[in-house]
Amino acid sequence: MEVKQGAPHSLTANVPFSSINVDHSLSIINIKPKIVELCKDLFNQWSNLDDSHFSVETVSGGITNLLLKVSVREDDVKHVNMTVRLYGPNTEYVINRERELLAIQHLSAAGFGAKLLGVFGNGMVQSFIDARTLTPADMKTPKLAAEIAKQLRKFHQVEIPGSKEPQVWNDVLKFFKNASTLQFDDGEKKIKYETISFQEVHKEIIELKELTDRLNAPVVFAHNDLLSGNLMLNEDKEKLYIIDFEYGSYNYRGFDIGNHFNEYAGYDCDYSLYPSKDEQFHFFRHYLDSDRPNEVSDEDLEALYVETSRYMLASHLYWALWALIQVMYDATGVTLHVGHQAEVRFSWNFQAEIFYPSSTFRIAL
Repeated sequence: MEVKQGAPHSLTANVPFSSINVDHSLSIINIKPKIVELCKDLFNQWSNLDDSHFSVETVSGGITNLLLKVSVREDDVKHVNMTVRLYGPNTEYVINRERELLAIQHLSAAGFGAKLLGVFGNGMVQSFIDARTLTPADMKTPKLAAEIAKQLRKFHQVEIPGSKEPQVWNDVLKFFKNASTLQFDDGEKKIKYETISFQEVHKEIIELKELTDRLNAPVVFAHNDLLSGNLMLNEDKEKLYIIDFEYGSYNYRGFDIGNHFNEYAGYDCDYSLYPSKDEQFHFFRHYLDSDRPNEVSDEDLEALYVETSRYMLASHLYWALWALIQVMYDATGVTLHVGHQAEVRFSWNFQAEIFYPSSTFRIAL
């Protein structure tokens, strides 16, 4: 593919770049001309193609990003499919794009996700993955749970250049700082916001950080957002894909696994769907030793269970604070969902010991 060179960032020096921005809020009909313009600007070989050679459609996946499938008919025989991802408005408050671009290139080289084809003002272009997005119910099936565990272990073994400092508490405190100083004009949002005791939230952050610090959990490059929408399956090839690394960073292993288990609840945050201990142990066996899962020791299973259970709570704090920021700045129509998510996750975190034996979280105090 002939491409335009000259990305303005050292991390993407060999990736085509366009300064074009695409309005996230446009309808699919109105967004197509802008996407065609973008493709012609990024990829020189298409600059003279008639616009009728391009088709654009939305695909499922992200909550805050807009994902588009772009098909280009180069001639009567050759067709090229790509994915264009438009960043959600104001996502710079919660996402480190430099870290994401660095991670994509190394993870892609290791066989994860889609290949980065181009970068533009408010998004990126990647190779198209011919697969379906999983549902929360899919993740719970034993066969897929085992494969997710196996792939996640491999993902955690990828080395990404740069600082290896775990980011969960840095991010939580950054989100807390932003979330605790919001000012809502909307009356209903303001009333709900004022019911949150940020003093209690901060206390919870400090106590949970102290509790998790005692685990000395392994630090890995973590996905940090392994929900069903970021897992894809090609059923004909029986191939699972882990995609979308925008929240990826070095982090504690238990956070990534506990966060994944939280996502069994789906967008409706139905935490009655959280995996049972037996289901968690099934996942742990295939994560720790996919070749000999039944030979994993009870001691190793219990240790990972405690680690994951503690960091599961950190995941709730992380996403509850994230959701508050999204409610303030969102312009994508997902405010209702993320507002509900913040409310439910705060509630779940503060009531966790009602649902789980306190010994699960207080071991090694």
